[in-house]
Amino acid sequence: MTHLIIFLFFGGLCVAGAVNLLVQRHPINSALSLVVVMGSLAVEYLLLGAEFVAAVQVIVYAGAIMVLFVFVIMLLNAGEEERTKGSRVAMLFGIPGMLVGSVLVGWVLIERTGTQTVSAGALPGAPRTIGWLLFHNFLLPFEVTSILVLIAIMGAVVLASHPDSDQGKKES
Repeated sequence: MTHLIIFLFFGGLCVAGAVNLLVQRHPINSALSLVVVMGSLAVEYLLLGAEFVAAVQVIVYAGAIMVLFVFVIMLLNAGEEERTKGSRVAMLFGIPGMLVGSVLVGWVLIERTGTQTVSAGALPGAPRTIGWLLFHNFLLPFEVTSILVLIAIMGAVVLASHPDSDQGKKES
């Protein structure tokens, strides 16, 4: 019973962190809310018996990726964002898309819940198996993801460079 209470608490904390991520006006506060989400997910993985995935969640996502996000935010010198009225296209397609997606997720959960019972930690997930799958069967998606992260960093550096400061150096 306490396992379920802890699971629901951290699930609620994860949802609250995600909502806070969306409503924050300052990018650094949003990044810190994302750290809360990542930490809560790590605890959820621990409760489900996936210790390796929980450790990876903390080390890679809450650690390295969030440092990268904060670095890019600081590099871009992003301040408090201005609120706009919004886009008609987003309202036209976003709300119905969200409703359809919610109904679809609900339907899948209702249809697939209780089909199989597997105790936590009984599924194969040893670090050796995960490493084999990651670097043999899924090597191409893993490398494509790393290239996308590299492109995002390069794009942030290009966006952060001020073209006015370069022109001033050339004239003098």
